[in-house]
Amino acid sequence: MRLVIADDHTLFRASLRSLLTARGQEVVGEAGTGGEALEQARRHRPDIVLMDLAMPEMDGLAATRLISAELPEVKVVVLTASNEDRDLFEAIKSGAEGYLLKDLEADVFLAHLEGVARGEPALTPDLARKLLTEFAKPEMAVSKTKDPDALTNREMEVLQAMVEGVTSNRALARELGISLNTIKFHVRNILDKLHLHNRAQVVSYALRHGIIVPSP
Repeated sequence: MRLVIADDHTLFRASLRSLLTARGQEVVGEAGTGGEALEQARRHRPDIVLMDLAMPEMDGLAATRLISAELPEVKVVVLTASNEDRDLFEAIKSGAEGYLLKDLEADVFLAHLEGVARGEPALTPDLARKLLTEFAKPEMAVSKTKDPDALTNREMEVLQAMVEGVTSNRALARELGISLNTIKFHVRNILDKLHLHNRAQVVSYALRHGIIVPSP
């Protein structure tokens, strides 16, 4: 896959580049600010931008919002030292495809990137639980929004499974007993109808708006 590394620490970027290239990935650009990250994403159209949060001039959240809005085909994965819940929630709301901490083991980190390339969110189990807990709070679960592009019954089943933690296409296909191509079709429709960029956003939106209530 083709990647851009956005981090204001030159030494960290160099170390990460070495790790990625040693594992057969292509680093097509680097950035030290959010503005540079946006420019690199525009220039190279990478598969993934690895985005730090605390950067000068324009921070990672602002850059993530701009990239997600302007270049929806480019996936942003936040790679940060911050384990603050607020940063996690804001990153997903801003359009990030995942949120990973810099202390991850190399093999786990690379496995998450491969999952993103397959359309899966990059979240460790503990961070995924934090998201589900936050967006399932009663005060955030309002009535289902009325949408002229209402989801079909099958799309609702797919969405229910995603909310309950089944996120990869293969796992969804097994869970619902339908083909992989059909799952991809339904997931794409859900994203389009809800005007969202990725699965993490879909899960949080469904919980916040009371579209899906997770099973106990």
